[in-house]
Amino acid sequence: MNILAFQSSGDQTSVSIMLDDEINSFNYKHNRKDRPNWNMFLENIGLNNAFALEDVDLFAFSNCQNSYTATRSIASYLKGIAVACKKPLIVIEDDNSVFLESSDVAKLAKDKFDKNNQDVARFDPNFANPIYKTDTTYKKINE
Repeated sequence: MNILAFQSSGDQTSVSIMLDDEINSFNYKHNRKDRPNWNMFLENIGLNNAFALEDVDLFAFSNCQNSYTATRSIASYLKGIAVACKKPLIVIEDDNSVFLESSDVAKLAKDKFDKNNQDVARFDPNFANPIYKTDTTYKKINE
């Protein structure tokens, strides 16, 4: 099984490709407001050399609570690719109790997919949405 996985904490982004049992990863530190160049990430893990997007069986991303904007950006990017390739997309919940890298996301996605009997319909990209779990309470001005 070939899995492409992304993870971002806002100021660090990583991407991994799992080709059968071998994993190749690339990590990049950046300013929190900078959005990485996705093509640069994919080229650094072997896109068009070791694999093509059509070779990927499963796409995955971490629903990181540290940076909702980075997570939404990754989700939007992967949704487009997964829909175009007609492949499943899995969201891996990241509760920040342990630091997840994209290689961890790939392994967890494989386990989740296998536990669901590789039922592609359960992982429709249209329903792979990031969720921000933190309670957003706003302070009223002049109170």
